[in-house]
Amino acid sequence: MGQVEDLQQRVHGLRLADDVLAGGDLIRPALRELRSAVKLYQESSHTGEVGRELLRQVGELAQIAGWIASDAGQHEEADHIYRLGISAARQARDGTLTGNLAGSLAYQLSNTGREVEGVQLARAALAEAGPDAPPKARALYLDRVAWAHTKTGEAQPAMRALGEAGEALTQDSAGHESPAYLYWVDAGELQVMESRVHTELRRPLRAVPLLRDVLSRYDATHTREVALYLSWLAVALADANEPEEAAATAERVVTLSADVASERTAERVRVVLARLEAFRDVPEVRAVLNTAA
Repeated sequence: MGQVEDLQQRVHGLRLADDVLAGGDLIRPALRELRSAVKLYQESSHTGEVGRELLRQVGELAQIAGWIASDAGQHEEADHIYRLGISAARQARDGTLTGNLAGSLAYQLSNTGREVEGVQLARAALAEAGPDAPPKARALYLDRVAWAHTKTGEAQPAMRALGEAGEALTQDSAGHESPAYLYWVDAGELQVMESRVHTELRRPLRAVPLLRDVLSRYDATHTREVALYLSWLAVALADANEPEEAAATAERVVTLSADVASERTAERVRVVLARLEAFRDVPEVRAVLNTAA
């Protein structure tokens, strides 16, 4: 059990590192930790209780390692890792963790051209976690359902899931103990998702104020997330027919992303620049496009 506790601390340390480092910087240590954890489970002798805790840690490690691999652009690797984690979490009989892994994989599917599968898996993840999952978990899994429907262009179910996520989070209290891996889920993160949904659904009048509010309070040391949220703001400003502001925001996105080893930020830069092409005749926009070329 001492080894399990050591592993638990290393897993959480990897999560905290992911807050400030990108996938390209963390992929090697993440995979090394995952291989080590699987080997420990397979090759050590342990009681049933310790075995379940080891499986749970393998599942938790697979979730953050899969997230890191996805951020690094290694989507096939991430898919394999997530599915390994789902298997471990199910063997540990941990529905909440299974839901987190399945929801993480659904999020990747939604963002890599497999939107219909993303909706199906996001809903399955919510169902697997069950109605008795901690409120923070239900809020997160409903957020992923909202995003999955957004990526298929289904506005009504997306907005309904966002509302349900907010309601779930209001039920969180001292009486509901959430797993450590949900430490980052709060009202601010739900606001981030809401703003992104509005941006994707081309509702800039709703998206821009939300994104500005989020960015005004966001930790500047989380460079990748700041760049990502600025990218949605740039698109929303372009949709609001504010090309000069969109160009200034896009310039910040390009600058911040240059030193971040994240395929997600690189893809968002491409999306932002493609959206600005419609305003190439605006001098500020043309300057950004020419600099990024």
